[in-house]
Amino acid sequence: MAGQGDADIGAILKPFHDRATEAEERLAKLEATLGRNKGNSAMGQQELSICVTELQSKLEKARLEQIFEREKALKEQEKLETENAKLRYRITHLLQSLKEADEKLALAS
Repeated sequence: MAGQGDADIGAILKPFHDRATEAEERLAKLEATLGRNKGNSAMGQQELSICVTELQSKLEKARLEQIFEREKALKEQEKLETENAKLRYRITHLLQSLKEADEKLALAS
């Protein structure tokens, strides 16, 4: 009976043994990959540093362009507000002149 008990335990433990074997294989692959990449890490860091520097440069350029466009838009807005105020002034005086002309015409009739 002890033989059958050992077989039952072996059957129960087999999936765990298989999973442990798979995990060991994956770990070995990861360690091999890590070992290959260690030699390249200095080069990878340098490439990453260059990439970050380029991105910072592009970001600064975009920020300066944004500031320039904002200032340009504000100047255009001020110009349009001034022109709008002048046109409102002219409309007010034209309406006043039209009202006076209508009153004179009504008195003349």
